[in-house]
Amino acid sequence: MSIISPPSGPGPQPPYPGRRFTVDEYHQLIRTGILTEADRVELLEGWIVPKMPRNPPHDTSLKLTAQTIDPQTPAGWHARWQSAITLPESEPEPDGAIVQGDIRDFANRHPSPQDIGLLIEVADTSLDRDRNRKGPLYARANIPIYWIINPIDAQVAVYSEPTGPSAAPGYRQRQDFMPGSDVPLVLAGQVVGQVAVNDLLP
Repeated sequence: MSIISPPSGPGPQPPYPGRRFTVDEYHQLIRTGILTEADRVELLEGWIVPKMPRNPPHDTSLKLTAQTIDPQTPAGWHARWQSAITLPESEPEPDGAIVQGDIRDFANRHPSPQDIGLLIEVADTSLDRDRNRKGPLYARANIPIYWIINPIDAQVAVYSEPTGPSAAPGYRQRQDFMPGSDVPLVLAGQVVGQVAVNDLLP
């Protein structure tokens, strides 16, 4: 049974005429300057959608997370913060990703699922999107571990065992970690560190 409830179909269609884009078409919009960093959008299941606005608790939690995880990232991996990843029908920009390889390996492309060991979202105002829209998207792409850091409820939800492509993609396991506990940092099936929940929350 999937822990994250998936949306029906390929993501909800806007209540007005719209058009889905392929990843290649989305890249073309960026290359030609039609879309720029100032637009603050991402591609989710073919739809170009606005990214959630950031606020001080979100930015504080993200900075604390980077400060905590960067030193624990083992050789052969590196952490990327608020950078795009490329999935078959999407190009989201998760708050954090730990990917395998050298930084320069991604000078000409974004990380794809086979590169990614862990994705992280900080969900203060974006919990519904991160849980119910991005969660199934990441599970469909077989991202092995997905963290939702939730400053509002003071917890970290860790999702694992993705179903991969299916009619109802999701993660089979969810474990919640509260203040005072440590979250195991797992990459390629191995525990490489322990992260205190208190160190991730504002």
